[in-house]
Amino acid sequence: MKIQKPAIEARPKIYALLRSSFPGSEYEAALVQKLHENDRSIHEWACIIGGKVIAYIAFTNAYHGRDVCGLHLAPMAVAPEFQGRGVGLELLRFALRQEAISSRTLFVLGEPAYYSRFGFEPCSTPICPFDKNNEHFLSMRNTATDSFVVGYEPEFTTAAPTAATKGRKRGRR
Repeated sequence: MKIQKPAIEARPKIYALLRSSFPGSEYEAALVQKLHENDRSIHEWACIIGGKVIAYIAFTNAYHGRDVCGLHLAPMAVAPEFQGRGVGLELLRFALRQEAISSRTLFVLGEPAYYSRFGFEPCSTPICPFDKNNEHFLSMRNTATDSFVVGYEPEFTTAAPTAATKGRKRGRR
């Protein structure tokens, strides 16, 4: 398994992976495609085996007003046939060691039991606009003390979730 920054040519494979990893949802694939099309700052890596993208992870800017205050981990996906084999664990561990990620404040909207293994902790501030009571909003290296609603790139709201994805936790795979 090779983990690398994906080439532009791999983007259709990434979108296909996101569709297969989140069945019934176009949100994740549309989100990443719009981030790419709009040239947003995105830190991303893919796991590749035999030319096939089997896993993907992305980080985008998190905002306090207009200021960047960290990074959001979203989405993360593993091809269904490779889930449960440690591929996601290895990909996330790899990403957390990268220079662009390793010292930054990180946020994730996901399953606390999964992400706590990597050092993510429950987050009471900032407030996540997509998670009532921040029940699934976690952070790492978060020093924020003032209450504010954390901002996301506009593509997170313009890649409108379908009925199948509403209420589903982001960034879980």
